[in-house]
Amino acid sequence: MKIALGSDHAGFPLKAAIADRIGGDHELADIGTFGEASVDYPVFAERVARAVSSGRADRGILVCGTGIGMAIAANKIVGVRASVVHDAYSARAAVEHNDLNVLTLGGRVIGVELALSVVRVFLEARFTGGRHQRRLDLIAALEAAGEPPQ
Repeated sequence: MKIALGSDHAGFPLKAAIADRIGGDHELADIGTFGEASVDYPVFAERVARAVSSGRADRGILVCGTGIGMAIAANKIVGVRASVVHDAYSARAAVEHNDLNVLTLGGRVIGVELALSVVRVFLEARFTGGRHQRRLDLIAALEAAGEPPQ
């Protein structure tokens, strides 16, 4: 599986641990940042989200301080379904039911071992389709409609 991985400065240490753990099992595109100097998280969220949206990556993983900012920014890209996840059950359900394609994590709010477990489940889970596809189609329609004229 092709994975796009990115973080800001707050998420860099956890991103490095994730890269070490999954790098041998997946084709990994680490798009940065590459240190703990302050950077703007939307830049990295966009890079990962566009890699997933375009098909250059199958899934994406983003890490910032809480995961929240990354999720908000990544979800601005059409076709991306990003969410903060901090437990294995939610990681599995998010993929199986919502076809989550970008996982966001909070490097300041989740331990490394738990985060690695969440990543493993996220990468192993598969979308189940069925009634869940109908709901994704409704979400896609919302995305396509954009903002109504004021």
